Amino acid sequence: MNITEYMQDVGQRARAASRGMARADSATRNRALLLIADAIVRDAPLLVQANQRDMDAARAAGLAPAMLDRLALSQGAIDTMVAGLRQIVSLADPIGEISNMKFRPSGIQVGQMRVPLGVIGIIYEARPNVTVDAAGLCIKSGNATILRGGSEAIHCNRALAKIVAEGLAGAGLPADGVQIVDTTDRAAVGALITMPQYVDVIVPRGGKGLIARLIEESTVPMIKHLDGICHVYIDDKADLAKALPIAFNAKCHRYGTCNTMETLLVARAIAPQVLPQLAPLYASRDVELRADPEAMAILAGYPHLVAAVEEDWSTEYLAPILAVKVVADMDDAMAHINTYSSKHTDAIVTEDYSAAMRFLREVDSASVMVNASTRFADGFEYGLGAEIGISNDKLHARGPVGLEGLTSLKYVVFGHGEIRQ
Repeated sequence: MNITEYMQDVGQRARAASRGMARADSATRNRALLLIADAIVRDAPLLVQANQRDMDAARAAGLAPAMLDRLALSQGAIDTMVAGLRQIVSLADPIGEISNMKFRPSGIQVGQMRVPLGVIGIIYEARPNVTVDAAGLCIKSGNATILRGGSEAIHCNRALAKIVAEGLAGAGLPADGVQIVDTTDRAAVGALITMPQYVDVIVPRGGKGLIARLIEESTVPMIKHLDGICHVYIDDKADLAKALPIAFNAKCHRYGTCNTMETLLVARAIAPQVLPQLAPLYASRDVELRADPEAMAILAGYPHLVAAVEEDWSTEYLAPILAVKVVADMDDAMAHINTYSSKHTDAIVTEDYSAAMRFLREVDSASVMVNASTRFADGFEYGLGAEIGISNDKLHARGPVGLEGLTSLKYVVFGHGEIRQ
């Protein structure tokens, strides 16, 4: 296979299909999503079998536990995919919506119409659920999409590709509205990110190495985040009945996700009370704590305790490792967060309303939370149906990217024969 020629053909077909996807009405796009959801339910055993082939190959290749976690497709994950598609169907269709209409002194009316971006290229590692989430959001938002999943999920992605194609055909949408790159050759990625004549936006979902490479090489605009260095700050006005489960869940619910807490900050006034209660919870999961000197003194005797070094404050572990720091107060916590955070998701646990509102205003991250686990920073949990990715950029889209993030605005003008004087 000549990869360049193959990807050029994929791009051309996606560009042609994008016009039909944008033209389709809401009922047609929703019908495709429901057909895909029904087919996933029907073929769930086949998807589990395909995923098992991928898992066996990944273990044999020595993939890291975090990658294996992302690759696994349980029945629960399949149920979540189906629920996500049906939630997307229930969402209002943003395409064609006109807003901000105003009369101008000349007599014309000026407003803005929400429109699809066009062709979206999505590059991701492991996580076969991304195939369905991305396809669903792109179909609903009237975009064509090119999906390039990781080689480790090739069997599952091929099975999902057949289901998506069946749904598109059943609804009468262009067959090339969703294409899955059917090669594991890494050269396909290089081709996809350098085809601005066919691809309007790239959305990368994967490890820091992949995204760093794309930032350097892509000639197509991207919606992205580089890493997820997320914090939970336990304030001196925190309710410990909330703080303890939040701090445990944010780290231990899953280790290999970008919204997992990587640094715990605790106010000095309550650190001697909080840390000894959290330590047994983390010990039950064999979590290694990399602690600053104050936390080290409080946690003396903890079985997995290591002195933190400067690098720990800026590391996304994706593993049972947690950096722990005692801070003077909320100002100290926010200074640390705004220095080391990747601007993904950060949370405060406090009963002080004024402190909570300051934290929301002053912490410069895509998602900022009060009294909740960082694990909620997710498109499905935010009611977006699913997400195509998370952006910690400040232009176009920020935070979990759902339907609106896959659209743009253009100006529309209604006249009555006016001419410019």
